Amino acid sequence: MSNAIFKVPTPVNEPVLNYEKESKERESLLATYKKMYNAQPIDVPMYIGGEEIRTNDKKELNPPHEHKKIIGYYHKGTAEHVKMAIDAAMEAKENWANMPWEHRASIFLRAADLLAGPYRNKMNAATMLAQSKNVFQAEIDAACELIDFFRFNVAYMQQIYQDQPGSNPGMWNRLEYRPLEGFIFALTPFNFTSIAANLSAAPAMMGNTVVWKPAETQIYSAKVIMDLFKEAGLPDGVINMVTVRGAVAGEVVFSHKDFAGLHFTGSTKVFKQLWKTIGENIDIYKSYPRIVGETGGKDFIIAHKSANSIEVATAISRGAFEFQGQKCSAASRAYVPSNMADEVLKIVKEQVNSFKMGAPDDTSNFINAVISETAFNDISSYIDHCKQNSDCEIVCGGEYDKSEGYFIQPTVVVTTNPQSKTMVEEIFGPVMTIYIYDENKYEETLELLDNTSEYALTGAVYAIDRYAIDLATKKLTNSAGNFYINDKPTGAVVGQQPFGGARGSGTNDKAGSYLNLIRWVSPRTIKETFVSAKDYKYPFLG
Repeated sequence: MSNAIFKVPTPVNEPVLNYEKESKERESLLATYKKMYNAQPIDVPMYIGGEEIRTNDKKELNPPHEHKKIIGYYHKGTAEHVKMAIDAAMEAKENWANMPWEHRASIFLRAADLLAGPYRNKMNAATMLAQSKNVFQAEIDAACELIDFFRFNVAYMQQIYQDQPGSNPGMWNRLEYRPLEGFIFALTPFNFTSIAANLSAAPAMMGNTVVWKPAETQIYSAKVIMDLFKEAGLPDGVINMVTVRGAVAGEVVFSHKDFAGLHFTGSTKVFKQLWKTIGENIDIYKSYPRIVGETGGKDFIIAHKSANSIEVATAISRGAFEFQGQKCSAASRAYVPSNMADEVLKIVKEQVNSFKMGAPDDTSNFINAVISETAFNDISSYIDHCKQNSDCEIVCGGEYDKSEGYFIQPTVVVTTNPQSKTMVEEIFGPVMTIYIYDENKYEETLELLDNTSEYALTGAVYAIDRYAIDLATKKLTNSAGNFYINDKPTGAVVGQQPFGGARGSGTNDKAGSYLNLIRWVSPRTIKETFVSAKDYKYPFLG
């Protein structure tokens, strides 16, 4: 029984290792990568309750940068497995919800320390191998951000529980933060190992049980996440991982009376369809499901005529092309004033043309492969579109090859049409489109930017003129949930820049803050009166 108010360790962001040449961490990580690359293919089951479930329908897992190489197999499930996972989650729910919160906190604090130590290389190497991230991108995602999610979310959990109402004399008011009544469905993306883990872990931390469906292209590192949870002491049935088609999972989950919430990161189109399905099935559910989603982006950089050219150019190179542009926060369109356009383009071309591209185990490669053949074909179609349209000019890149891996050159397009296809639509790949505007039409260009895209995830303004920064901050109030001043629009850090966008980019529930965690509880107000009334008559009746 808890008989104290416990204070969790004060969270501090996990230091990012730089993996410099001849450093111990670099040698150690690359050794782990090579060991995993050369090992026998792994076998990834589904994790349902305390069981590892295997089927006769096995599917290959292949590195995007070497798609003929088999690094493992996963067992594809059916609707029956989704039902089993829901049953397991509901069976585990009472014990997990009734566990004192400090014990739930301890599990995830232990997971953070395990990941900072013995699991760091394994998680990073799995992300490099299966999602084609370079060493630094894997480090900031799979290790540091996930460690931060665990540690900071525990502190936010304590913050939420400590928020209590006041009480007048003769009474005691209390607020109890119950987990939701039912199970949570976590539907996660390929591009961030940390997000895949956090979308299932955050609701679990608040006492919920979860059915988790990872992206097919992230299953290899998803197994490492489940291994980590198990070693940290997470009880069976709290997080159940199923490897099924999204439509199969959705048909079972969204027609179940105990469905209580959706935690989603993925495309806007899919999220809207899920929301519609939930709405159509609203009469089925015991309660109104919580719907939390972070979706697409058409993220921008706008430079004022007072900006520094090399800073703008570097923001474009890094913001657009790190992890091959496969970040929902990646810069995808830029508005550059005419007074510096030539200089910015010159520097961008020099930087982009110096990028090396190849497999992640060669740490000189800044660019690796895109995630799949489907993504390769979709991204390359945008490049072909630019080649065929007179209002677009490809100034660097523009080539692609999938013979060995899904490699696409980082591509920079200059357009004369601010409403061109690649200025408007999400591409989710290494394609940046630049529109050069009249340096004296900054305010009009801010309005153009605001009205160009359905998305509102991230964006950046570059300027030295403070009035220009202030104007952009006001004009673009609703254009980005994460707004950056003189910095690229990627790289949000847990506890520092809570992440999420609005409009077509999601519900803006800010992963990496208490705002997300509070969605996974249902508060109950308790009022206790110490001396109860014994007569119905109020004084005014006298």
